[in-house]
Amino acid sequence: MIVNPQFFNYRLIIGSLVATIAVLCVFSFTSYQSIRTHQQFLEQEKHLMENELSQMILRYDNSLTSNNLLSSQLEDAKRETLVALDSLKLMQVDLSVISKFKNQVINLKEKNNLLFFTIDSLKAINHNLQKEKLIAYNELQKERLTNKKLSEENFILNKKLEEGAVLTANSFKAKAVKNFLGKAIITRKASSTNQIDVSFTLVENALAENGDKELYVQIVNPKNNVVADKGSIDFGNSLLIYSLKEVVNYQNNDMDVTLSIDTDNDDQPLTKGTYHINVFHKNHHLGSTKIELN
Repeated sequence: MIVNPQFFNYRLIIGSLVATIAVLCVFSFTSYQSIRTHQQFLEQEKHLMENELSQMILRYDNSLTSNNLLSSQLEDAKRETLVALDSLKLMQVDLSVISKFKNQVINLKEKNNLLFFTIDSLKAINHNLQKEKLIAYNELQKERLTNKKLSEENFILNKKLEEGAVLTANSFKAKAVKNFLGKAIITRKASSTNQIDVSFTLVENALAENGDKELYVQIVNPKNNVVADKGSIDFGNSLLIYSLKEVVNYQNNDMDVTLSIDTDNDDQPLTKGTYHINVFHKNHHLGSTKIELN
């Protein structure tokens, strides 16, 4: 068989070209896949950094504080993070961009870790302070309630002591007297009476204050006028018109007292009827009695 050398050379060249094209196609496809995978990786890294920066901004918003210095630092850090996020969104991703922003994110995180730690520490301290303040407030309220209760109990006790310390008297008696030639003659006649004697007993009371006691006697005639009017005394919420004022020395024991009230000339002759005799210690009514004159 006779082979044409020129035809054989053509076939060899075509075979070499086909093999070269095949190798180039495989290489191109492999390079495309590698570039595509690399680009996807860069896009994913960009997306992760955007999320990380967004989370940092969200944490800034959630880390509100009343501390002016920390609040200013938070605003500065948030502003810097927002600038970084906006710049990252606008950048076409490549390895240098990703590397640059990764370093920036790391620097931001390191810078803010101390800031967030300080804020968290302050919040913990404030929480404990608020807790202690609440406990102290509750204790103060309890103490106030206890003091209020004690005050009320003391008031009631003092009231009872005041009531128990009040001067009291009993056995009130009265008689009409006619003084004639130095003699005191008991009478029932209104026209003859020029003196009224009243007697009573101041009762023993260990709680009462001893010493001088101002006693007032008031005699009211049938016409509701005060006999032997000596004037009046104002006790603030009451006015007493009296017939006699007498000071006695009380020593906490039973004390018999007899007081004599002389009628005035204006009262003479006395009117027939019932005479009411009231005895007071200051403005406190000790007791009363009455006599009937004919």
